[in-house]
Order: sequence, then structure tokens, then C-alpha cells
Amino acid sequence: MANTNPNTGAMSLEEIAKRNKSRLLAEMVSIGFYDAAKSSRWLNSPELEDIDREALFSGLRYAPSPDIALPAIVRLLDKKPKLKKYVNEGENQLPFFRLLGASEALGDFLMRRPEHTDVFDVDPASPLIDEYPRTLIPEEDHQHLTPFAPLNTTYRKLMLEAVGADSESTNPCATMGGKEAYVVLRANYRRHLCEIALRDMCSSAPADFMPTVGRLLSDLAAATLDAALAISRFEAGEKLGQEKVAQVELAVIGMGKCGARELNYISDVDVVYAVDRVPLSELDEGTEQIDEHTASSMGKELVQGLARAIMGPAPEPMLWEVDANLRPEGKDGALVRTVDSYQTYYKRWAENWEFQALLKARPVAGNAQLGLRWMKAMNPMVWESAARDGFVESVQAMRARVTDNIPKAEVERQIKLGPGGLRDVEFTVQLLQLVHGRTDETVRTQATVDSLEALTIASYISRSDAAQFSEDYMYLRLMEHRIQLLHMRRTHLMPDKEEDQRVLARSIVATDEIGKLNISGLMKIWGKLKREVKQLHQQLFFRPLLAAVANLTKDELALTKEAAEDRLAALGYKDPRGSMRHIEALTKGIQRSAEIQRTLMPVLLGWFAKGVDPDAGLLGFRRISESLGTTPWYLRMLRDSPAAAERLCQILSSSRFITDILEDAPESITWLDRDAELKPRSADDINTQIRNQLTRHPETESAIRNVRMIRRREILRIAMGEASNLLDVEEIAIGLSNIDQAAIEGALMIAQRERYFQEDKEPLTDIAIIAMGRQGGREIGYGSDADLMYVHQPRPETDEQEAVAEANELIQRTVQLLKQPCTPPIRAEKVLEIDADLRPEGKAGPMVRSLDSFREYYERWADTWEFQALLRARPIAGSYELAAAFLDLIDPYRYPAKFGHKEITEIRRMKARVENERMPRGADRTRQLKLGRGGLSDVEWLVQLLQLCYAERIPALKNTGTISALQAACEAGLVAEDDVQTLRDAWRLATKIRGCNVLRTGRASDVLTSQRTDLEAISRWCGYDPGQTRVFEENYLRLTRHARQIFERLFFDTNLLELKKS
Repeated sequence: MANTNPNTGAMSLEEIAKRNKSRLLAEMVSIGFYDAAKSSRWLNSPELEDIDREALFSGLRYAPSPDIALPAIVRLLDKKPKLKKYVNEGENQLPFFRLLGASEALGDFLMRRPEHTDVFDVDPASPLIDEYPRTLIPEEDHQHLTPFAPLNTTYRKLMLEAVGADSESTNPCATMGGKEAYVVLRANYRRHLCEIALRDMCSSAPADFMPTVGRLLSDLAAATLDAALAISRFEAGEKLGQEKVAQVELAVIGMGKCGARELNYISDVDVVYAVDRVPLSELDEGTEQIDEHTASSMGKELVQGLARAIMGPAPEPMLWEVDANLRPEGKDGALVRTVDSYQTYYKRWAENWEFQALLKARPVAGNAQLGLRWMKAMNPMVWESAARDGFVESVQAMRARVTDNIPKAEVERQIKLGPGGLRDVEFTVQLLQLVHGRTDETVRTQATVDSLEALTIASYISRSDAAQFSEDYMYLRLMEHRIQLLHMRRTHLMPDKEEDQRVLARSIVATDEIGKLNISGLMKIWGKLKREVKQLHQQLFFRPLLAAVANLTKDELALTKEAAEDRLAALGYKDPRGSMRHIEALTKGIQRSAEIQRTLMPVLLGWFAKGVDPDAGLLGFRRISESLGTTPWYLRMLRDSPAAAERLCQILSSSRFITDILEDAPESITWLDRDAELKPRSADDINTQIRNQLTRHPETESAIRNVRMIRRREILRIAMGEASNLLDVEEIAIGLSNIDQAAIEGALMIAQRERYFQEDKEPLTDIAIIAMGRQGGREIGYGSDADLMYVHQPRPETDEQEAVAEANELIQRTVQLLKQPCTPPIRAEKVLEIDADLRPEGKAGPMVRSLDSFREYYERWADTWEFQALLRARPIAGSYELAAAFLDLIDPYRYPAKFGHKEITEIRRMKARVENERMPRGADRTRQLKLGRGGLSDVEWLVQLLQLCYAERIPALKNTGTISALQAACEAGLVAEDDVQTLRDAWRLATKIRGCNVLRTGRASDVLTSQRTDLEAISRWCGYDPGQTRVFEENYLRLTRHARQIFERLFFDTNLLELKKS
């Protein structure tokens, strides 16, 4: 019996509707819709009522974004119903669907200007008319590899005719102006842009077609500049008089991608302008020639009118920004210049990067003869500039600055500027051109892909590497094009929205491959491209150097000797011939080590070049490699630990001190692989190592040599840690102080062992060694002297004279052990110099005194400055009980209960005397690290005077360290926090520079060097970026100037006895 329940029937219809809806949505998803539910509403539009849905869907299947294409189709049909024929053709009308699904912005344009929808009649497979056109001065074309005059393109003819200008005229002038002309100009531009995009989107090999797209976009932009200039001439003529305006010649010079014919869909068009007067001989008889000033003023008027036609307000939106900031002096420079003015500027004042910018310059619009004169004047300067001092370094620094200026949130999304991006390819190619183009005219090309081919033909790049680099570059540019095309926005970032990423994945493949690449696959391809580009940078630039000297395989590219030396010189190697010899020595041969070196050398050469002295780095690397020979761990570390290998290269090309030690102790290179190995060892750890050596080596010669070897090794560890920017000033100073303390204690133990155990004698006296000065404050640097005093205490019932003699013999033997040559010698050892001049009576006094003798001297004869010196007294070796007794003895003198104006005046006079007498004659006080303005001495004397005045009442001031005592003074309210910060920063920076002087040269120096290479290394170790030596220098001088002002105010001009105390 039939079911007659009306509710049941209604539910069945609803279920059918839902089922049909589900099937529709599923079909739309299979076609490629991202949000099928949202897009399905457009299918109910009345414009689609008589449209074959099957045909519609078959066409949408090929749209990069069906979600964008479907609304665009509906809206276009509303504007122009005749377009239904394209929709009903479905997959047979791919241009229609591909374009509307690839660019929402161009779809909007066609809705605004439906008269231009005839662009869909273009056959994307039809041949291009003039992809490689002649210039407007064809007789010049055969003389140059790049255009020296504007190109005579079909676009130029069409755009000029659109605004009523004669394309055959030397200086075309439009027959219209104002917003009417702007709309015509912009609408025609976008119509031609649609055609380019249509051909692009229907290409069967999109990446290979990319260079053609770049050429077409550039030619269209150039034609638009010409038409905009024609409009500007018309407007200027209306305002200033056509006869006067006709006397002005203006050439538009394209820079960057516009000049190189590799523009994106939406780019700033970088230009500069040249101006001149029409020659008097070409003027009608009786016409008065305008002067140069008037010509320049009118030229500026024309340029502003040109920009207005392209960018100014009008019913049709602006096209792109016309950017003239690459002109001489940038935004502050004149907008137009004569050719002579350009020549003068580039000869006298231009910076290195400005010549690199000229590499892609060419006339693109305006007066052809003026453009030709400009090009002939400027182009040779590009290739001459590559020989300028520091040219390549400045170019590399500029590249680094570009990368550093990328916001952190965008680094991983950057297709253009990030690591492994387009700029890496372009930078590499341009650098190779600048290096080799000086002498080889065949590589003086402009477009990146063309330049790669030229470098390959000239044998500067291997064919396989160039092919890979070119393929990666074209694919990255294709991605950039597709991302920009979608919304016609200037961007170089990988989209962060999943929807836009999906559109990109569908748009970069050929039409028959659409849908096969998903987002995950896209990201994998992009990651692979970035890795390949980074690797190929080293491969392209450095690998061919090896082939000039090494026995590589037959398919490896071999540079000529001269070309290889040119390339090394461009990297910053001062002695390319010597460097070639080192490369040859390292890479020749059939041994496994030579094979690994050949593989690694391209990367290593680049890392050396990043240091301040690549030649020294390569030489040091050769010595270390020869020292280690075929040691497996060394080659394995170089091959498998790039971070450690890069650290090694940076250190070798910066620090002579470390290189010298590493040559004799190359096994220390293993530390570079782990940060923890480059941290200072604790005092207990070092003492344990030394005691173990004394146990293992009963012979004095062997024992002391091992003690000193430990000292050299631990100093090297700290030096390598500092050179790797892993340690701060305090860690370095304390670590070095612990090392020297342990060495002194070890030497004393050996001397005592000799006397008491080997000679079987009983000790007559106890000895304590007291560190003074910077060792007492645990603030020493590499190779610092050890300021010491020696105290002894005869044991009960011993003869005092015999006890003194024994103490002297032990101390003399201790010093002798630390200083005498070892057998075999310890290479590159910074021998520990001992200075006992701070003892009572100085050099005239006894070397060792008893406790009672010290007490009597300090009670009866000591000067105030000697009490000041005791502020840093710290026991470091010998009897702990005697050391404690000595500290009890000196505390009342160095921390006096009363320290009055008389004593303060005495200290002040002594400070002034020290500054005058100890400052080297003719020295620049502003660059003296120790005794100079705001240097170490100023900070230390101020802190010590505060200690003498207040330490007895403020226990925290009883500290041998300068910075810790200064902090205690701040906390006690004796010194303002801001002043303490300045003094602390000045002291730390001066201490850092002092240590870096040794790292760099191997010699101690108390002067801030003015030698630029050394200063570059020091500034980098102080945390500054490469090329920032001037900033570093200025910061040091400013900081020490402020520190000196604080010192003078507190030390000389303040009543120190009335300072506020917390």
C-alpha cells in the first residue's frame, strides 16, 4: 500500500536536495574549489541560467583558483553577455578560465573596462612579434651586447598612438592630457598586460617561459614611460609653451629589473633621467635657444608630469611607482642631470654600490640620441669600478645588510631577499660579472639568465652548475610572478594563507599538470630550491678556482690562472698568486686527504673571505693541515661539522695568536665542535690537572714542561672561545687569572719538591705568594705580567738567616722554572713574566720578607700609594695559614679607619704624575687603553680611592676586583648608577680591546689601533657587524670621553669624604 503521509514525502524531497547538494559540492571540490559551499551560491546567478554547467566546470577545472574565476565570470557576463560563448566552450577556451582564475585584479580591470575583453581572442600559442627588437638607433646595435638606446617595440608604437603621439618623432608629444589621457594610458597598459598574463598562464613550460614574460613586461613598462612622457610634453607645452618644451631633450634610463628586461608583474620601476637642450643647429632659424638652467627646470617639469600620468589620481588606478631614488645623491639629489653632471658625480663621489646599480642600466624611453650619449659615458665606469679598493667587500656588505634588514617574521617566507632566494642568485651572477667583466667584454650582459649563459660560454661557470642555477632562478621567479599576479600587489613573500598557497601550487604547473601539485609538494620544492641556491653560490664562485690548480675530473670547469687570480683578488685575497700556491698544495694528489680538501675548498675559501685576512687564514689552514697530515678525525670534522669548520676558518683569518698555537697544538681544533669545550676550566679542574702531571713526572724538566703546556693549552681554549664570541670580559679575565695562578702554584710545588724530597731536607720556612695588580684583581689579559710579592715565616727553632736564604732560593727557582727554555721548546708560548717591583722598597728591597719585616715596613716607612697597591693583594700560592696572617696584617693599611684630605691629595697628585710620566711621548691620549682618556687607569684609580676612603665602613668594598668594587660603591650610594654604567662599560670595552690586540697580532698593546684590518677584526670580536669599524671607533671614543668626564668630576672635583652613603 502506497505511503500517503505528506510529511514523509516532503522529507524525501529534502533528502534528495541534500544529496544533490552534496554531489555538487563534491564535484566542485574535485574540480579544485577551496570553499565549495561559498562558491556554489554563484551557480544560482541568473547570468548562468543558459550556461552549460558541464562546460563551465570543464573550464573551471583548469583555473588556478576556481573560487576566484567563478565570481569573475558572473560579473563579466553581467557587464558583457556576449562572453557566454567563451564560457560554453569550456576547456576549449583555456585562456579565459586560466586568466580569470589566476588574477583577481585583472578580472576586476576587465569588469571596469569590458571593451578590452577582446583580449580573450588572442591565441596564446601564436608567435611573438618582437621578443628581441632592434633599438631606435639600429646602427649601434652590433657594437654592444646590451641595448644602448630605447627598444623599437610594437608596444611603444601602440602606446604612443593610443595617446595621439607620433612614434616616429624624436621627442613624441601626445594630443591629450589630464585624467582623460591618464585613463587611456593605464587602460591600454592593462589590456596589454592581460595579453602577457594570458600567454604566461597558458604556457606549456611556465618556468622556461619566465624570461620571456620578464622581457615583455619590461618592454610594456618602457613603452608606457614613453607614452607618459608624451602626455607630459603636451601638458608642459600647454603650461610653458610648446616651442620651449620642444627644445628640451629627456632620456629615461631604466635601472634594476626594468633596465635588465626582467620586470615582475608589479614592481617599482627604477629610473634616472638625463636632460639636455636640442642643439642650436637643429632649431629653426631665428629661434632663441633656452639656457641650461631653463632646460633643467623644464626637464624636472616633464619628469613630474610623467610620474603623474602613471601614478597620479584618476578614474583608472595607478599602474606602479616610478622610483628615481637610485639617482646620484638619492632623494637629496637633482631629479634630472646632464650627461656631464652624471660623469662628474660618478668619477668623484659615487660609492661602490652605485656602480653595481649601473650594471643593469639602459635607456628605455625618451630621446634616443641622448640616451645613447648617457650610456656611452656611464657604461665603461661599471667595469672600471670593479678594480676600486674594497669594491667587492662593500658589495658583499650591502648584500648582508639587505638580509639583516628583513623582519624576523618574514625571513622564512622571503622568496627574494632571504637565504637561498632570488637575491643570492642575482648577487652571485653580478659579482662574477664585475670580477671578470673588467677584462672580458663577452660577459657584459644584463638579464640574470642571459648573464649566466654568457659566463658559461666564457668558461667562468661550468655548464652543469649554470644550468642548475638558471633552472632554480627561473622557478623562483615563476613563483614570485604567480604570487604577484593574484592580487597585483608588490610582494616577495610566500603566502601564509592556505588558500593562497593552494592557488600558487595550481598556477605554477602547466595546464595538463594542474591539481597534481599540492601545498606540501610546493613547500618541499621551495625548500629544495633554497638549499640548492645556497650551495650553488659557493660552487659557482669557488669551485672553478680549484680546477686552475688541481687534478679534477675532465668535466670540471678550469679557469685560466689569470681568471682564478682575479676571482681571488675580488674576494679580498691580497696575494692571489700565493693563495693559488696554497690551494694547489692542499688539493693536488691522489690521496684521500687531497680528495676531501678538493671537495671542501670552495666552501672554505668563502669562509676565509668572510674573515679580515683571507690570505693569513688560507696559509694557517695549510700549515695546520700539513701538521695533521691524514689524521682521520681532522678530515672527518671538516667534512661532517660545517659549524666547526666555519669557526676554524674565521679564527684562522682573524687571529695570528691562535693560529700560531694551533699549528703546534692542532688537536685543539676538536673543541670547535662543542661550545662547552671553549669555556674556561675551573680553578679546581686546572689545579687537579697540574697535580696529576706532577705525580706522573717526577723529573723537574718534564714536570715543568707539562705544567707550561697545560697553561698554553688553557690559554688557547679561552682565546678560541673569545674569538668565537662565546665569552664575556669577566669570564676571560678570571679564566686567564686561574690559569696563571695554577702555573705559579705548580712551579712552586716543583721547586719545593726538588729541595725537600730530592735533597731530603726539612723545610726551614713557610712561603706564601701574593698576587698584586691585575692578577690580584683577577683581571689579567693574554700575556700579562704577574705582579707578585713573597712573604715567608721561619719555622720554630730555625736560624732566621738560613730561613731567608731558603725562601729566596725557592722563589728564584720558581721564577726560573716559569721562564727558562724547555727541552724540547714550547712553540708559540706566551712566557709568564714575573714582576716583583711592587714589593717594599721596590727593586732595591729584598725579594722575600718575613711577616714581621712587612709589618715593620708598612708601619714605619710605607707611602700612601703602597697602601693603594695593597687593595689588590690576593694570596695565590704557598701556605694558606701564612697567607691568612698576611691579609690580617695588611687589612688595617689598605682599609684604613681614617683616610683624610692629606692622603686624598697625595693620591690625586700621584695619579696626575703617572699620567704625565708614563704616557708614551707623542701618544694619542684618546686611543690609549690603559693610561689614556677614560681608560683602565681612570676607572681603577677612582675605585681604589673610594675603597681607601670607605672600605673600612662598607665591607662590600673590600674586594680586589674593579667592577665588583665599583658595583658595591653604587649600591652604597657613593656613585650614581648612570655614572657606574658608563665607567663599567668603558673599563670592559678597554679590557676587551686590550685582549683582542693580542688575539689579532700576537703582541700586547695598550693602543686602539688605527690599522684598518686589525680594527675590523677587533670590532667584530667586540660584537660589531662587518664593515662597522667607524661606528665601533666612534663608540669607543665617545664612551671613554664620558668616562673621563665622570672620573675628573669624582676624582678631582668632589669632596670624597662627604659622599652620601646608603
